[in-house]
Amino acid sequence: MFRLAPRLLSRATAARTGGPAPAAVRSMADAPAAAAVDTDFEETWKKMIPTLEPPKTPLSFMQARPPTPSSIPSKLTVNFVLPYKSELTAKEVDMVIIPATTGQMGVLPGHVATIAELKPGILSVHNGNDVSKYFVSSGFAFVHANSVADVVAVEAVPVEHIDPDLVQKGLVEFQQKLNSASTDLAKAEAQIGIDVHSALNSALTA
Repeated sequence: MFRLAPRLLSRATAARTGGPAPAAVRSMADAPAAAAVDTDFEETWKKMIPTLEPPKTPLSFMQARPPTPSSIPSKLTVNFVLPYKSELTAKEVDMVIIPATTGQMGVLPGHVATIAELKPGILSVHNGNDVSKYFVSSGFAFVHANSVADVVAVEAVPVEHIDPDLVQKGLVEFQQKLNSASTDLAKAEAQIGIDVHSALNSALTA
């Protein structure tokens, strides 16, 4: 209210005299209000700045990877995780074969650092004569220079838990859905179902 007083005074003066308000009054009305300075806040802020920690980033919460060894280790360390559980944790194996979108990729100790996108297919873990096979739907594999491989899958199931009859039934159902689909969305969903069940069928017959 007090900021508007000069303008109101200017208008009143102009109306009374029938002419423009004096320059002094106009300058008071047009002058911008001075910004209020909270000196208490400034002093408190200056005292707190030295004690404030910088903001944390996701990297702050990650454990540092061990350094790259000077010689190639004899084993590959594998971490295989799903959204709801960890399938393998720091398991030392001879090799893993990953179903990458670019093709089957074998990873041995000393493999060059790589990031690969997974496609529906078989992930096989080899340790001596023991071979564990999992069907994965999609995900990513991160191969590090220190012979550590992190595999993150959306869904995965051991191959021995797959029912061949259900796979064949699902494949037929999705083929029928594709033939009767009338929209692009329905066709895309049916094609995804066919691709997944075809990969499942190939995994069982391999």
